[in-house]
Amino acid sequence: MSRPSVTTAGILIGAGLGGFVDGIVLHQILQWHNMLSSRVPPLDLVHMKYNMVWDGLFHALTWIMTATGLALLWRAGAAPADERPWSSRRFGGALLFGWGTFNVVEGVIDHTLLRVHHVHPGLHEQAWDLGFLGFGVVLALIGSWLTGALVRGGASAVVRRPD
Repeated sequence: MSRPSVTTAGILIGAGLGGFVDGIVLHQILQWHNMLSSRVPPLDLVHMKYNMVWDGLFHALTWIMTATGLALLWRAGAAPADERPWSSRRFGGALLFGWGTFNVVEGVIDHTLLRVHHVHPGLHEQAWDLGFLGFGVVLALIGSWLTGALVRGGASAVVRRPD
């Protein structure tokens, strides 16, 4: 069985941490939306509790992504020292690529296709959603550049390239 790469671990950790930033900042601190707030507006305690359960499931998923990434990172680090290609630039790039990819996937699925919530509902909600997607694209592009994937021919090389 092949050893997991530092890049793959970084992508998963980045996606998980990006999800935590989304959930903690947008859901809890700013209280702009909840996971299903466009479908079940949290106008009373019952509907708020319903949304909190879905926010909790969202956080559980991001925790699983982060924990899986950490496990893969641990396994990658267990390689003999001469086989360990540690690179802060590559790992940092993978984190940004994972976070950006998370934003794009979550934004397309939840904000556009399913319309279960918007980044900041109300006036200019589409602009907020597009800004969220744009931020994700910028993070993914910077991450791809840092890992060297853009030089080698595309973001898909980040996932396929063994470290």
